[in-house]
Amino acid sequence: MTTTEIPLRYTKEEYIQPPHGFCVGCSIPIALRWFLKVTGEKVILLMPPGCASPSVLFPKPSLIHQGKRIKMVATPFGSAAIFAGGVKSALVARGDTETQVVAWAGDGATLDIGLAAVSAAAERNEGIIYVCYDNEAYQNTGNQRSSATPWGVRTTTNPLPKPKMEYKKDIMSIIIAHRIPYAATLSTAYPDDFMRKVQNAKRSSGFRFLHILTPCVTGWQFPLELGVKISRLAVQTKVFPLFEAEGDAITITKEPKGLPVEEYIRVQGRYRHLTKEQVDMIQNEVDKRWNQLQYLVRYGSK
Repeated sequence: MTTTEIPLRYTKEEYIQPPHGFCVGCSIPIALRWFLKVTGEKVILLMPPGCASPSVLFPKPSLIHQGKRIKMVATPFGSAAIFAGGVKSALVARGDTETQVVAWAGDGATLDIGLAAVSAAAERNEGIIYVCYDNEAYQNTGNQRSSATPWGVRTTTNPLPKPKMEYKKDIMSIIIAHRIPYAATLSTAYPDDFMRKVQNAKRSSGFRFLHILTPCVTGWQFPLELGVKISRLAVQTKVFPLFEAEGDAITITKEPKGLPVEEYIRVQGRYRHLTKEQVDMIQNEVDKRWNQLQYLVRYGSK
């Protein structure tokens, strides 16, 4: 039985309770909610600075189950993976092999400041789940560019007339190159696919990596109610393909419609300055990367 054939199991329990400190319309609490519905309360979350760590603590702790707080540890910016590996080793030494140890970190703490720690933990095949919630900039401190920020986007550190002219770092290719047991991309627009991948990661062992696109209302500049729609458009335009990698096998888990990239771009204010020629350049890059993914699906990642 393949992982896609295993029945999806998740609890009806809720583990994130209002009031929390996330912005209205933020995708991160949705992702955290569904993630915890699969892992359950036997979990320890290691959170570096970012949007998530202060938002689950203020205005009051919001990771609660039946009156008890879900275990959460605040880590230094670049050390979530290292802390998580240490916690996992300590639990195993105590005979606890059931508790899931999870590093829950943003793109800045993963693709930039914490990349060396992530790579080291992946190379050692630490028995943790590493989750990168990706809002494509340092959004908690006011939308500064990160290496996850796409080409052509304006940020506070790339104001007009000079938006970011470097392409987004391909973190999934970097992680898959470590030959870890399991890696996947997830979207809050597809809850069944999302939770099934968390379940697959939970069932696996060693280092597991989950990459979640989490649109940011303030940084991406879109109406509060459009977060899920934008997540769906990212998948359907092939900007953020949904796939999983198990060993050398890569599988696309949600076939996109192939909508024009313009449909994804035009609902976000951070792209509003782009010319038609620049939009076409983004379309060409998306098409190229989709073809590369198709090649890997066919021939594997070796």
